Amino acid sequence: MDARATPGDEAAAPLVVEVSSCSSSSSPSDVRPARNHARDVHILSLAFLLVFSAYGAAQNLESSVNTEEDLGTISLGILYLSFTFFAVVASPVVRALGSKTALVLGTSGYLLFIASNLKPSWYTMVPASLYLGFTASIIWVGQGTYLTLAAYSHAKDCHLHEGTVVGNFNGEFWGMFAGHQVIGNLLSLALLRGGKEGDTVTGKNLLFTIFLCCVVLGIILMCFLSKRNDKEISLATNSSFGSILKSVVAPLFDKRMLLIIPLIAYSGLQQAFVWAEFTKHIITPALGVSGVGGAMAIYGAADATCSLVAGRLTSGLRSITLLVLGGSFLQIIVILWLLLGYSLTSGLLGYIYPFLMGALWGVGDGVFNTQLGALLGILFKHDKESAFAQLKVWQSAAIAVIFFLSPHLALQILVS
Repeated sequence: MDARATPGDEAAAPLVVEVSSCSSSSSPSDVRPARNHARDVHILSLAFLLVFSAYGAAQNLESSVNTEEDLGTISLGILYLSFTFFAVVASPVVRALGSKTALVLGTSGYLLFIASNLKPSWYTMVPASLYLGFTASIIWVGQGTYLTLAAYSHAKDCHLHEGTVVGNFNGEFWGMFAGHQVIGNLLSLALLRGGKEGDTVTGKNLLFTIFLCCVVLGIILMCFLSKRNDKEISLATNSSFGSILKSVVAPLFDKRMLLIIPLIAYSGLQQAFVWAEFTKHIITPALGVSGVGGAMAIYGAADATCSLVAGRLTSGLRSITLLVLGGSFLQIIVILWLLLGYSLTSGLLGYIYPFLMGALWGVGDGVFNTQLGALLGILFKHDKESAFAQLKVWQSAAIAVIFFLSPHLALQILVS
């Protein structure tokens, strides 16, 4: 990837480089930027952890707590449909705003969505879902752009292999990000009570108030990110409609993107399956709504651990291919289990099965998140926003399909 990199760099490039490893060919003044790149990744990862500890747990609960007329599930479908539409134009928006501003603005939608759950109705949830679709599109394109810029700057300053640093930075981000499933869901487990077989769920408002506080802390952290130099990717702010459309459509004429799109779509489908179907039809019947937090915490722990490991193992296209195949195999095992042999069981096994399925599925999700980010960062290094916009367009479209179909189709049909 980088002509300056040696085989030794590829095997041993650390995430946070010590001063001595950057100083052999750099003056002391050159060391600070390299350290700041890693610092920004830490801040970005922690901010996303806080925001999505709140949103992720809230999303997991939507199909179980807002059940009247399928309000929760349909709201999520609207959210991801809105996300799909706005992700198409998110790339030029991020170019105009800059990646840091896009990240800060993007968090506001999560704040509004969680607040709407304190008074859930069609008049609060639907507008909040539509707005979150817009802000989510820019925060995720901004995240992919910001993280990749930081990785390339870090590799350049420290003379490291670019693909390895991109993989390491993605591994740290997605590893910490996957931890949101642990933190948010443990909060749900601790505060929610009941919800099995028609029982009343208690503790919901306190839980969502705590979620609001988490999002506010995440927004504050975003403000401490360094402003990135987007000159290499910034187009004119007042781009014509034609140039915007061209930037959106251009990746679709790249055969590499066309080959990646099915993988991106599947990554969205497998995420939506967990949020909509797994929580409602597997966890809730076996453990109750209060058990959703515990099972999803196991899912998140497996996701986080796998993300960190997979990120460290990423060095190029060959390693990405092998890791994706391994993650896919584990999820195929769960799919076959649900299609051919799973049934609601009483006793100890009835409690163990949802946790085991969640762990296996979490490993697969960790692989997809880490490797897709690294793959796009490596293949589309000169057009990062458009590439990451395509990632979110196809992911969110697949997710929206599952949420809209979920109230009308049986679990076995969706899995097959």
